[in-house]
Parts: sequence; C-alpha cells; structure tokens
Amino acid sequence: MSGSSRIVAVLGPTNTGKTHYAIERMLGYRTGVIGLPLRLLAREVYDKIVAIRGPSVVALVTGEERIVPPRTQYWVCTVEAMPEGMGTDFVAIDEIQLCVDPERGHVFTDRLLRSRGTNETLFLGSDTMRGPIAALVPEAQFIRRERMSQLVYSGSKKISRMPARSAIVGFSVDNVYAIAELLRRQKGGAAVVMGALSPRTRNAQVDLYQNGEVDYLVATDAIGMGLNLDVNHVAFSSLTKFDGRRMRPLAPNELAQIAGRAGRGMSDGTFGVTGEAPPLDEGVAQAIMDSRFTPMKKLNWRNAALRFGSIDALIDSLEVSPDNEHLIKARPADDLNVLKSLSQVTEVVARASDGPSIRLLWDVCRIPDFRGISHAEHASLLEVIYGHLHERGSIPDDFMARQIRRIDQTHGDIDALSKRLAYIRTWTYVAQRNGWVRDESHWREETRTVEDRLSDALHDRLTQRFVDRRTSVLLRRLKQKEALLAEVNDKGEVTVEGEFVGRLEGFRFTPDKSAQGTEAKALKSASLQALAPQFHLRADRFYNAPDTEIDFTDQGGLMWGEYAVGKLVAGAEPLKPVVEVFVDEAAGPDVEQKVQRRLQHFIDRKVAALFEPLLNLSRDEELTGLAKGFAFRMVESLGVLPRAQVAQEVKDLDQDARGALRKHGIRFGQFTIFMPLLLKPAPTRLRLVLWALSGGLQEFPEAPPPGLVTVPVAKDAPQGYDTMCGYRDAGERSIRIDMLERLADMLRSEDSRGGFEAKPDMLSITGMTLEQFADLMQGLGYKAERGEREKAKPVPTEQPVAEAEEQPVVDETPTANAEADDVGITAETAAEASESTEAATEAPATEKSAESKSYEPEIEVFYTFTWGRQRQQNRGPRREQGQGKGKPRGKPQGKPHSKKGGKPQGAKTFSSRPPKKEKAIDPDNPFAAALMGLKDGN
Repeated sequence: MSGSSRIVAVLGPTNTGKTHYAIERMLGYRTGVIGLPLRLLAREVYDKIVAIRGPSVVALVTGEERIVPPRTQYWVCTVEAMPEGMGTDFVAIDEIQLCVDPERGHVFTDRLLRSRGTNETLFLGSDTMRGPIAALVPEAQFIRRERMSQLVYSGSKKISRMPARSAIVGFSVDNVYAIAELLRRQKGGAAVVMGALSPRTRNAQVDLYQNGEVDYLVATDAIGMGLNLDVNHVAFSSLTKFDGRRMRPLAPNELAQIAGRAGRGMSDGTFGVTGEAPPLDEGVAQAIMDSRFTPMKKLNWRNAALRFGSIDALIDSLEVSPDNEHLIKARPADDLNVLKSLSQVTEVVARASDGPSIRLLWDVCRIPDFRGISHAEHASLLEVIYGHLHERGSIPDDFMARQIRRIDQTHGDIDALSKRLAYIRTWTYVAQRNGWVRDESHWREETRTVEDRLSDALHDRLTQRFVDRRTSVLLRRLKQKEALLAEVNDKGEVTVEGEFVGRLEGFRFTPDKSAQGTEAKALKSASLQALAPQFHLRADRFYNAPDTEIDFTDQGGLMWGEYAVGKLVAGAEPLKPVVEVFVDEAAGPDVEQKVQRRLQHFIDRKVAALFEPLLNLSRDEELTGLAKGFAFRMVESLGVLPRAQVAQEVKDLDQDARGALRKHGIRFGQFTIFMPLLLKPAPTRLRLVLWALSGGLQEFPEAPPPGLVTVPVAKDAPQGYDTMCGYRDAGERSIRIDMLERLADMLRSEDSRGGFEAKPDMLSITGMTLEQFADLMQGLGYKAERGEREKAKPVPTEQPVAEAEEQPVVDETPTANAEADDVGITAETAAEASESTEAATEAPATEKSAESKSYEPEIEVFYTFTWGRQRQQNRGPRREQGQGKGKPRGKPQGKPHSKKGGKPQGAKTFSSRPPKKEKAIDPDNPFAAALMGLKDGN
C-alpha cells in the first residue's frame, strides 16, 4: 500500500448519492474495485458502468456470476467475492455498517481492515460507523453527506388506501406473497422484489414497477441495500424479523435504512406502517427523520490468518478471539459449522491430510447454503463435491449434467420454481470456481442458461399471480385522464385497450366475473367510461330495429334478441302497461330515453295488434247504457269473462244491446262470454302478462301449450288463471272454453235427469278417454255412475253363402242399447246367433264342447251421466221445461228436441190470477229454440 493512499469514509443517511460518488471516483482512476452487499446491487452498478465505459473493461464477479473481459480495468463485486492482492488504484466498500451483521459482518470488517487501493479507498455507509472506523482506521478522513430530500413519517395506512408508487416491506416470503395478493385484488397488482430472486427475475419485476405497469412494490429488507427505485412511500408491514436464530425487533437504524428508499433525488418521501404493524414510537420516528441513531460500538470479526496444517488447526484459527476492544468474535457462520461437521467424517479426514487438501476443503465449505434445507443435507452435498474434487481434480461432467437436468424444469408454481432457482445457484457457484469443472465455459453457460430460464418462468408466475394487467392498465389510463378505446364484438364481449373486461348485454355492462371487490369496482368504472360511445351507437341501432327483433317474455321482460333491455310494469289500465328500461347510468339520460321510447312503441303496437277487437269495443261511441257498461267489463277482463260473474248483467241486456255487442265478436256462451279471436295463442300469452301485471303478481304463470283442447289443472295457480288462459277448470283437467261451448251444445239434447252416456263426438272434441271425460263431467256439475256390461260384437260383413244359409236371421229391432252403440248387435243376440251357428254345423261333439268353453264374453265399462246440482249455476244445462218443483222423480219426463219428440208430460195447473205478461225469450238461452217450439205448440 502506498503511503500516499487516501482513505475516506463517506457517511450519511440514504439518498445522499454515496454510491454515485464512489462510481465517479473510481472511473477517475485507471483501475478500481467496488464491493457491494448484494449481487442485485452489483448487477445494477455493473450495468451503469458498462453504459459509461463499455463491457470490454468492466468485470462482474459474484458468487454465481463471473464476467471478466481480458482487458478488465474495473471490478464490480459482491463483498465476499472481491479479489485480493490485485493492487488496483481504487477500492470502495459500500454499506460498511454491515460490519455489525451477525451473519456476514466479519466479511465487511475484514475488508474494512485489510482492503486498500493504491491511491484511494472509500468506505460508504451510515454515520453510526464513525466511531469504529476512527478507532480501527485512524488515518481515515470523514465526509458527511446530507440527504437530498426530506423524509417524513405519515403514520399508519390501510393497504387499500396506500398511495401510488409505494413499497410495502415484509420480512418473510409468506408475508410478501400475502401482501402482493391483496394489492392485486385492490390495486391491480404489485411487483415483488426479494434477495433470493435471481438478478434476471428481480430486474424483470423492477421493470414492471419502474415502467408504471403497477404502482406498488412488495419487497423484503433487500431494498434497503442501495437499490434505487422511484418510491414515494415506504410502509412496514412488520417491525420484527427473523435473523436466523430468533425473532427480534428491528433497530431504528435498520428501519431508517429501508425507509430511506422513499424519495429519490430532490423528491421528498414518506414512511409509515400498515397491516398488523403497530405505529412507530414518536421518538423512533423522529430519529429516522433526523438520521440520529446510537453509534455502533463493536464490529463482528473473524481471524483472516488461517492455518492449514490440519483440520483442527484450521478450526482453531477460525475461532481465535479478537484483541481489540472494538471487535467481537463473530458467531460461527455456515462455513465453519460445515467444516466442523465434515471433520467428523472419517473419509473426509483421510482425504484432508495436507495443506492443499485442507485448503480445498475450506473452499468447499464456503459454498453458501443457497437451498436452505437443513445443515445436515448441505454438509452431505459438500462432502460429495469435495470427494470428486479431491479424487479426480474436478467434478465429473456426467455428475454435473444429472444435477442440472433434474433442476431444468419450468413447470410448477412459484414455490417450486423458487426452490429450483435456489438449487441451480449451488451449481452456478461451483461452475464459477476456477478449476472445479473441466469445461468451465460450457458449465458456466449451461448453469446461466438454466438460471435464466427458471428466472423467466418465475417472473411469469409472479406476474400472473400478483399482477392484473387489465386492471392496472385501466386504472393508470384513468389516472392520466386519457381516452380509453373500447371495442364490442358480435358476441357482446368488451375489450378496453385490448384487455377483456366483460360483456355488454343490451345496455347493461357486466364486468368479468373473475374480478372481485375493489378490483371489480375499478374495472367497471374504467370500462363504463370507455363504453360511452358504444352506448350511443347501440341505442341508435336499437331505435331503428324492426319489431321482429324485440319480444316480451312470459315474466314481463323485454328482450332485444338475447339481451334483456327492460320490463313491463302495470299502468293506469290493464291494456296500457308502461316500460322500465335496463340501461346503465353511465350510458346517460339520452340513451335511456331513446331505449324507453322504442320499447314503449313496441308494446303499444303489440297490444293494438293482438287486442284490436277489444280496443275497437272500448272506442265504440254508439254503445250506450248497459251495453257500454258491459263493454267496459269485457275490456277490464281482457276479453274473457265467466258468465257466472255477470249473470245479472247478461240477463238485463236487451236484444239490441246484445246485437251491438255481437258485432264486435262477443260470443255469449253458456259458461263463458268471450271473443274467439282473443283465444289464439299470441293474444293469450300477452293477456296473461297484462293480467299478472295488473294483479301485482310476483311470479307470472305461463300460458298452456298452444293447440291443446284440455290441459292438466295448474296446481296453486292464482284465481282466474284458467279463464285468462282461455280454459275452464273441470276436475283434474281444464278444457278450452270454445270447445266447452261445443260440448254444451251436444249436452242440451241429452236427458240429464234420466241419464245419458257419452257419445263418440263428445269424446272426439275433447280428445279424452272415457274415464277422463267422466272426471270432466263431474267437474262441470254432473254425476257419473260407473257400470260394466258385456260388449256387443259387430255383425260380420262377409260370410260364405253356405254358412249364411245355415245362420238364423238376427232381429234388427232397436234395443235399449242401440242408441248408445249404433254399430253392432246386443251381446244377448250375438250369443244366440253364435249358438244357432254352432248347432247348425256338423262338427264333432268334442269340437263343439271345446269351442263353447273357449268363448268368454268381453266386458266394457260405461258411465251414465245425470245432472248433480240442486240449483242452476249457469255452468251446466238449464233445467228442462216442465220439471218444476214437486215433480215426481223416477221415470224421466219428456224433454225438448228429444229424439222421440212430443210435449212434456205432466198435470195441467189452473190459476185465478190474470195471465202474466210473458217475458221476451233470451236468444242466447241454450234452450231458446225449445221454448219457441213449446210456445208455438201452445
């Protein structure tokens, strides 16, 4: 060391430009070495110097990376990897306060005591090192550098309220990942920086932050070691950390080292706490802001004068205690612990029998425990490596290839990739050692390639898990108040700035369901702003769309194609529903009004087309008096009205009023008064919706399938549902009201007191089986008596001449059963004919006996229907004329238009009162024709 060598300690808080000052000083000399605490920081400084002087004169040497050009002038290294005895003009050690670190402090102390440049030596670090440096290096000069910006304590903040450009610090991997996940959900994402990351992964993550793709950084205390980032605020999620042996609180100077990353250059910064971290003590916060900390007293030290005569001698030399009051013996590091473990292995002891072997053993023991699995496993691996190096002089290529091949896999999650990166660092370190592998360039390139591949995969996984590019892009553009470009494809999928954000369903935007919480709110806010022009374009297209593209649902919804754009709500009148539109507020009032007008036009035209007869009835000014009132009832009931509800009103209508109503298509049926045109499927479907709206139903019942004469009775249906459907409930099934009137016409000619059976035409128009018809008749008020009888067989149509001559002539006189069964003969007659035929044949007696035994008469079921109600309810056939009160029951009396004809039988009555004025016969009375016949007959 030259006597003119200058030793300077440049001390001060963070953001004072100390590292920048050291780089400038080094580049002022022909050669120089700078030692840095992290390989991440070493890579950053290397890149800066290469940008100034070019790669041909700059070397990068770390435990896992070695770039040494032939004409190297400047060496950028980690402190542990600094070359010794090179005699460069300049030497600098950064973050010299790490001399007190329990794990690595002895290395920094050794550099403080022994590393010198021939012209200048710089020690960069905290002002707390002034005392130890002055005591151990008396010739050192001191330069105090002040912070270029202010650092202010801002207290506690929730992560959800964290300002942009913030770094949140955690002290464990799990803590870092949890915070990053929370930021992804609430803020769009975060970059992750940890000391265990490879430089490639770390740089890729930092670029995410520096380029503004994310506004938040989650890191370990590694960012406190000189990493220069655009951070405005630093928040501590915890105030304790695990130092390798125990959990301990961070000292104020350690907090200051990390908090000092806030603010860069002349920009002020803030720091605080978040999460479960308690607020900082007022005195501690003030000390950090003023950069006033307790001076350091003692530095960690380990003997550098090692003896390699034997393993025990080496261990003894490593455990020598310092003889200076400012130094304390460092606690056993990993390398010393491994050495002690291997000294117990017989094979290792046998190999380490001389100085070079022991020196080689010590070099192997200094391989860092990158994997961090366990001390025993680490020692076992180093034993294998030492065996190969001692026996063969290098590690075999096939052994290296197997180790690397197992690691070279890019599948898996973040934890799996992080472990593989830790594993490859061991072999990267081995490949960087001179002479440890045969083909150094090949294995260095191979390990570097695998590390880069794993680093890229880890960066991708970190980004996928902790960065929502979509949300972060949208939030950033919103913050910058830039116009966002939105596109909507034919499927309604919305992309903003190329990112899928959700779907536009009609005039409502549905954000992507994968977004939740704050993320979903931010996504919807940004998307709706971008969609404003799309809403107007879509509203114009909708307004000009034909009615065929719009429809209503059974629940009153209004659809444009497959999208719901509104719903119907009750208006002042049943036939005048109003529209409630489904339009996002962000679309604006103009879009909402345009959609509302178009939907109102649609439903008004739909009502006008499907209920034209009813609307004409309501607008007929020629209707007066009772007819006008009845027309109002028909309109109010939407064109279908049970006769029982208006029996008196119908009775009060004169013939002129009825005629005026019939002109509008009203049919006065025996059970229902209705307009046949309104029973078609389309009006029925709309009538049910309008009826449900006016009735305030929560759930609208659906219309029955079109074209069916009868349908099962709807269970738990609202009262009046069957009428609105155009049906009438009768038993277990409902029958269409127009078909019911046809059935009523058939029933008028039947003897309802004496009993009658169902005709084929009755079953035909209802489409029912006999059992179903019986249930229907009971629902209409009839009694149904079930019976069984022998079924009549039909008369053969063609017979051989000889056989016909032998058969007796069948009596064709009508029997009691002939009316019910027009085709065939009675069972009794058929049996006689069969017996006569058998008697006339010449078959043997045995055959006749067999035929007689095999014959079994076929039994059929029949029903006899009689009127079963005590009083006429306007729901079944009226009581026949002449069957007044007191008439004897039993033998059926005559009935109008019966097949036999004739007048009703019964005793005549006399009265002394003058004849009563006869009331005009109701032409709509189902027995009007019969009454007229009786009147004429009298």
